[in-house]
Amino acid sequence: MNAETQTHSGRHAIVARQDFSDVTFLLEIEHPMMARAAKPGQFVIVMSHEHGERIPLTLADFDAAKGTVTLVIQAVGKTTQEMQRDCQVGSTLYALVGPMGVPSHIGHKRKVVCVGGGLGVAPVYPQARAWKERGAYVIGIIGFRNKDLMFWRDKFAAVCDELIVCTDDGSAGLHGRVTAGLEQAIAKHPDIEEVVAIGPPVMMKGCAEVTRPHGIRTVVSLNPVMVDGTGMCGGCRVKIGEQVKFACVDGPDFDGHLVDFEDLTARLVRYKRAENEALQTWKDGCRIRTAAESAAVPPPMAVDQPSTDA
Repeated sequence: MNAETQTHSGRHAIVARQDFSDVTFLLEIEHPMMARAAKPGQFVIVMSHEHGERIPLTLADFDAAKGTVTLVIQAVGKTTQEMQRDCQVGSTLYALVGPMGVPSHIGHKRKVVCVGGGLGVAPVYPQARAWKERGAYVIGIIGFRNKDLMFWRDKFAAVCDELIVCTDDGSAGLHGRVTAGLEQAIAKHPDIEEVVAIGPPVMMKGCAEVTRPHGIRTVVSLNPVMVDGTGMCGGCRVKIGEQVKFACVDGPDFDGHLVDFEDLTARLVRYKRAENEALQTWKDGCRIRTAAESAAVPPPMAVDQPSTDA
């Protein structure tokens, strides 16, 4: 755990929210100490309420001057759907632990590519900004299934010297996945020294395979199942070459050319049945509560009508 890691249960206020789609939303949370300590590539563990699940979320942004950290969340499971419903401006998060993980190494490369696919667009933004501030020529590549799911295009344009937008259906930018954008960037810039890729495992693996023949250093951010974030539970084990690492304390950044993506994918689906059962139980509970609340509302009182007798 990072020496600056802070654990708080002080009810952190949500000061802004933005919904990018029906499942993707942004929360800006007041936490001055964390905002000052945060570095690109780090993550936090969140509890939305006292009895909630602990979930790891990579920091999408942080502002020391404002004293806030930003999370971009996709509502896919029980906890994230619960947060989508309950986390509104003016409400609070029960607890935040972080910043956790080893910060991304922002060195002195002259030309780098930062690739984000889907939700991975959010956590790769701090890295693109940090590389730009260090003086690198930054090529940003962001990919979405379609233009309606696109977000932060302007934020990336502000910190990138070049920006390639990709959509699976061709509704905006380059028609194709981010790997097509990466191939285009490499063809145009043979002097690229590093690629940072964040997104679903299949996307990060694809980027690593594109760069492998060119010998371009490729860094990926791994987010396996995680419980405590301290290396104690062992749930976030990943295979990196011939070694076993813990994503929470050794990562989340790793050499993409050494990651065993097949093992990572298998670990990510290992608890899928339990996750689906938890989601269904929560939805059933919501329906029961809604029905009970509706039944408890008394019928409207009859209102006397004026007489129409002559």
